[in-house]
Amino acid sequence: MLDDRRSIVLQALVEEYIRTGQPVSSRAVLERCSVDVSSATIRNDLAKLESYGFVTQPHTSAGRVPTPAGYRYYVDHCSPTKLRNATRERIESFFTGFHEELSMLLQQTSGLLSEITQYPAVVMGPGFGDERVEGLHLVHLGGPVIMAVTVGATGRVGQQVVRLRFNPTDSELDESERLLAEAFEGTTLTDGNEKVHSLPGEQVPDRVMRLAQSVAATVTASVDATRELYVGGTSQLAALWEDLAQVHSMLELLEQQNHVRQLLGSADEGTAVRLGAETGVIDADFAVVSTRFSTGTGSGRVGVLGPMRMDYRRAIRVVEEVGDGLEDRYGA
Repeated sequence: MLDDRRSIVLQALVEEYIRTGQPVSSRAVLERCSVDVSSATIRNDLAKLESYGFVTQPHTSAGRVPTPAGYRYYVDHCSPTKLRNATRERIESFFTGFHEELSMLLQQTSGLLSEITQYPAVVMGPGFGDERVEGLHLVHLGGPVIMAVTVGATGRVGQQVVRLRFNPTDSELDESERLLAEAFEGTTLTDGNEKVHSLPGEQVPDRVMRLAQSVAATVTASVDATRELYVGGTSQLAALWEDLAQVHSMLELLEQQNHVRQLLGSADEGTAVRLGAETGVIDADFAVVSTRFSTGTGSGRVGVLGPMRMDYRRAIRVVEEVGDGLEDRYGA
């Protein structure tokens, strides 16, 4: 834990580097922070911060830049900034004036968030979560492979491929579909799965039971896969990273939906900031700011991605305001 003055010095350095992208001199730190000390004291504080691993000096004669540890300390101790009235009004009017169904709202929200923050934005829907199932149907794809099609109360559709250890007959498929419909319709995926696995085995043919249980387990385990994912603002990438290799890496990452879901965090997690290696990508110059929102059928997440030199205080506030807007619009 840093003392108050060195915390202020580190905050000033991080924010100046975020603003300029250039190594920060002791004079620039002194001008930015509100401490009544000499430039020699600031230089001594910067040397201490470097010894702690919070800043580094690219060249002997250059200023200093934050390290991932320095960013982490800053993020953990900074408070979100206050948004301008015009920005807050824009967010509020967007949600009060939107009357389309949830999927369309989530898609448009990713664009809104990217426009306001100038970072690529990602919105992850609630998936089936606590949503009631209205239908579960089986489609034979050939041999031991079938597709389970789940229809939710809001019209959301999930499709999961199930590979069996045998080739089912048409009658076995029909009987399994009937059992699955009885277990799942009108309830959640988790409850439906429990019902299927509690069926008395002596009353159901072995292959029908195995088929039904395989389908039930697969569709229940796929809750995260049913979470719709919307990405907005990929055109911002080139302006954020000068290194084209980094831009291409970010584009490839955004195409990996499972990885993006992991970056955003679990549905039950509050506001989170992941930096560099914390994202699971070694030596990655990027960070993710995300937060949770709730709807009547489950929870989702909304967030932005950018370089570690992102404006965290503003990004956190905007992401939280947008999350609140989604919750107010479609919350329980």
